[in-house]
Amino acid sequence: MSIQAGDQAIEFSLPASGGRTVGSKTLAGHPYVLYFYPKADTPGCTREACAFQEALTQFGSLKVAVIGVSPDAMPAIENFAAKYGLSFPLASDAGHELASAYDVWVEKLRYGRHYMGIERSTFLVDGNGKVAQVWRKVTVDGHSAEVAAAVSALTGAASGA
Repeated sequence: MSIQAGDQAIEFSLPASGGRTVGSKTLAGHPYVLYFYPKADTPGCTREACAFQEALTQFGSLKVAVIGVSPDAMPAIENFAAKYGLSFPLASDAGHELASAYDVWVEKLRYGRHYMGIERSTFLVDGNGKVAQVWRKVTVDGHSAEVAAAVSALTGAASGA
């Protein structure tokens, strides 16, 4: 069963870029964006990550963390973060545990070949650890702006603004 808005977010702790560890316990009490991307340093994933980086000031001013998650090993993630100056954490879910829990580790078909991979998806988690909004099968262009609008609505409603 897929995670939907209103469900409890999945607990996690993963190694991330910059020698960090990111986890739901550290984020408790604060909203965060968890976005899953298929592979570091590929065209779509690069556009998506750079768009989130550009919007980071807006997310930060709303006190909302952004975390990117892929099945890549840490060296590939570190190189990707350094190459594009990505300051938010990019986490490694090499064993696909978190991706499976969020039901984004799926069977894909490309050029007649079946394989397992990440379905590009984003989850907005509120300060109570509940999934506030879900985007599945994300189209990269314009996505970070759509997420930023949802974050603004979430935090504006939470603060009474």
